[in-house]
Order: sequence, then C-alpha cells, then structure tokens
Amino acid sequence: MLNVIKKLFGPRGIKITAGELAAKFGLELRGDKNAVVRGVAPIADARAGELAFYSTEQNSAAFKILPIDVLRKTRATVILLQPAQINDAPAGATLLVTDSPRGNIVKILGEIYREKPRFGVSADARVERGVFFRSRKTNYVGQFATIERGAVIEPDVKIYPGAYIGRNVTLGRGTVVHSGAHIENATIGADCVINANAVIGKDGFGYTRQSGHNIFIPHVGRVVLGDRVSVGANSCIDRGAMTDTIVGEGTKIDNLCQIAHGVVVGRECFLASGVGLAGGTVIGDRVLLGGQVGVANGIHIGDDVEVGAKSGVFKNVPAGARVMGYPAGVGLEFFRNYAWVRKNATKN
Repeated sequence: MLNVIKKLFGPRGIKITAGELAAKFGLELRGDKNAVVRGVAPIADARAGELAFYSTEQNSAAFKILPIDVLRKTRATVILLQPAQINDAPAGATLLVTDSPRGNIVKILGEIYREKPRFGVSADARVERGVFFRSRKTNYVGQFATIERGAVIEPDVKIYPGAYIGRNVTLGRGTVVHSGAHIENATIGADCVINANAVIGKDGFGYTRQSGHNIFIPHVGRVVLGDRVSVGANSCIDRGAMTDTIVGEGTKIDNLCQIAHGVVVGRECFLASGVGLAGGTVIGDRVLLGGQVGVANGIHIGDDVEVGAKSGVFKNVPAGARVMGYPAGVGLEFFRNYAWVRKNATKN
C-alpha cells in the first residue's frame, strides 16, 4: 500500500527523450536520440530509464568529485557529462555532452520535475475588493489564502493555501508565495520564491528608552526584494523604520534567517541558515555568510566577502576578504589563534 501511495503522490518526472533535452538545452547528443528519460537519479543509484550526471567541476569545496568507476558502472540510460569523460561512459549509454554538467542538471531537473500549472482563485480564499490582478487568468490563489485590498498581483503569480498578502504589497511576475507566508508593506520582484511561514514587512525591533521605559519607534518603511530572490522557510525580513529594507536581485536566503529594519543586502548573495543581520547593516554584492553568522548594527561588508559559520562581525569588512571567528577576523589569523590556544592548553 505504501508503494502505491508513493507512486500516486510522490515526485514524478515527465516522459522526455534525450533528443528533446539536447535540443532544449543546447547539449551535444551521442547515442540514441529516442532514449526515454522518466526521472533523474544519483549516478551510483541510477537505473534504466533514468538520467544521471558526472562532473569534475569544483565550483566550491562542498562539491566532491566521485571516482571515475562510478561513471563506468552506472546503469543510467542517459548520462550528462563533460567531453573528457566520454570514453569512460558505459557502452550503449546515450550521452549528453556539456562543459558544465552541474549547471545543466539544474535545468534538466526543472524540466523533468516541473510542477503542473495551477490556475484560478479558490472559492475558499479571501480576496477583498480592490485587489488588482493584472492577469487574473494566469494566477493561482489557494484555499484560505488572504489578499487585502490595494495589493497588486502581477501575471503568473502563485499564492498557496493559507498565505497572507497585505494591503501595501506588490508581487512581481512569476513569484511564488508558499503556504503560511505573511507579507505586508513590501514590493516583491519577479520570479521570487517566498517559502512557508516566512514573514516579510512586519515592524522591526526598534525602540528608544525614555524616562526609564522602552518606547517603540513607529515603522513607515517597506521591504523591497529584487528579482529572483528566494526567502527560506521561517525567515523574517523587517520593514524599515524610515528607510526601506532592501534585498538585491538573485540573493538567496536560507531558512531561519533574520534581516532587521533598514538592512541593505546586495545582489547574488547567499545567507545560510540562522544568519542574523542587525539594523542598518549594509552587505555588498556576491557576499557569502555561513550558518549562524551574526552582524552588528550599522556594519558595512564589502563585495565578494566570505564569512565563516558562527562568526560575529563587529567591524566593517573590506571587499574580497575572508573572515571568521568571534569576533570575526582574517581567517588565517583565526586558525593561528586557535592553534596557539590548543597548544598552550595542553601544557596545563
């Protein structure tokens, strides 16, 4: 029974041929253009009818190059690989050849496992008068979602069950808002993904102390997300107090991150799980922040900076630097200090 349920409701790839994939993604085809692909699997586990990939690309230290024997022994019907590995592929396999298998497998996964289109507004959704749909027939609004008047919904937007869209919200073309997400006081760009239970546009943690009491500072700014921004599940992005909180295009925010009021994050950044950015922080372009990195108020981090996991950043970081530790410093200095502590601790 369990296997039947998995077959009915689990991820299912569409049926597509190697020739169709080659034509769609500009890949060199070697072998049977009519070889059918019904799914994608790791190269060591792939079976007949599945596509697998093998690559020696080393885009980051996280990518491990598998032994060449894994390619030689695979049972995949279609293999995505680099020109240098053609002679190591099993006889009879159909090959899709490219200089970047890692880059193309992402496209192929999206093609084979693409979600069936969803359209229409559920009768159980609450959509107030005054919501502006630019192309309602291309939108999807699931049951128990709420959209308040004044919201602007661009074409191809998908809003899943239970999401909340407030009055001062614009959702850009092709953006997806998953279940339980809460968005207000925000302008969201095109092709963004807001994952489950993310909260965007609520007031920040802004207080002033007067006569011994903590007094809340009213927030009147917004959150502005560029195109192709992804916000992870249970992450929070606060609206600005007087200026906007801004996240640049292409930036990816992992689960459980906190971006405070007035923060500016540049383009094509990665913020791993647990990152916390205090108010007024400015992050440059292409910055990588490891898991649970904390950045203090008003700190400026330059372009192309990498900050190691669990680091605390209390001073500005110049462009291109690699820092880690608490407080964060040059990575090599951190390891030297750590080595000194270990060495001298053992003497006692």
